[in-house]
Amino acid sequence: MGHRVDENDVMWAPQEVVQEQIAAILTAWGMKPEHVAATAEVMVDADACGIDTHGISMLPPYDDRRRRNVITLDVGVEVVRETPTTALIDAGGGLGYVPSLLATKMCIDKAKAMGMAAVAVRESAHFGATGYYTRLMAAAGLVGIATTNGSGPRTAPTFGKEGKLSTNPIAFAAPTKRHEAFSLDMATTTVAAGKIRNKWNEGQRLPIGWANDADGNASDDPEVYVSRGGVQTPLGGSRELGSHKGYGLGAMVEILSASFSGASLVSAPNHGSNKPGSMEIGHFFLAIDPTQFREAGEFEDSTDELIDMLHATKPMDPDQPVMVAGEPENIVREERKTTGIPIPPGLRGQIQEIARQSNAAFVLV
Repeated sequence: MGHRVDENDVMWAPQEVVQEQIAAILTAWGMKPEHVAATAEVMVDADACGIDTHGISMLPPYDDRRRRNVITLDVGVEVVRETPTTALIDAGGGLGYVPSLLATKMCIDKAKAMGMAAVAVRESAHFGATGYYTRLMAAAGLVGIATTNGSGPRTAPTFGKEGKLSTNPIAFAAPTKRHEAFSLDMATTTVAAGKIRNKWNEGQRLPIGWANDADGNASDDPEVYVSRGGVQTPLGGSRELGSHKGYGLGAMVEILSASFSGASLVSAPNHGSNKPGSMEIGHFFLAIDPTQFREAGEFEDSTDELIDMLHATKPMDPDQPVMVAGEPENIVREERKTTGIPIPPGLRGQIQEIARQSNAAFVLV
């Protein structure tokens, strides 16, 4: 399969080419080779399953952050505290992929040995799609939970017009036998911030409810959020539609991600600028072995049965059956094995310029 460009000037590139482009730029930025390979693999996986906000589209914001010295590309990752069931990892101010993969492996190994395990990460930065790590736990037969706080307070609490939280995602995955793993990965905001950024990249309007202006009024202009003091809404969008629930979940994620790890609270003074080269972000990972509660395989049987029951729901539209968390991404993953990954023209132009300035190969041609 080669590159193709559709009528909207969107390039569709094979997954391996997108991964090669990510790796070329990370290498040019000075990231260690072993970190490049792991980071590019996790990033392109997001694109492969349709989470286009967390893959190659992150290169422009990463470029901005390295130029402002709020992330460090050539870092070491250190385990600073450890017990048989817990650990604390210092990411050294680097991107969060490598420390999060280490945290996930430690969770898996410790939970297999002890039944449950939790690992926190501090001094980190963006770590991609949260569900990548919980899917690894589910693949190992464990229930996985992962959370992270973020780079800045751009989400307003219910009844507020001032940002106090980030998108604060949470992921949960459970192993199965007959079905693909149940895999929930969600922002606690109405949408991921990257969806607003992608609309802005391509000059498109926002659906009402995604963001508010600085006075708390709903806006469809992505520029309002990007550069005019606008804020995101908690999941639900408004109090009438349940935004207090998204707000509460966002605060819960902040506690898990920052209070355990010692990372900076997103709304703390100078969050992300107290230490040169670090965004001061925190992550939290938890793994649970179902065999501590039931005989081997019984948990998976029960989860499969639940999925069967949900699938059996009468659909509103016969052409759109009911799905469970993770299945839309699985469908896209299969499709993109054939179609490739879409690279919109605005994003492609930004990446080409980043490659030029970084003296990296540009392969999206």
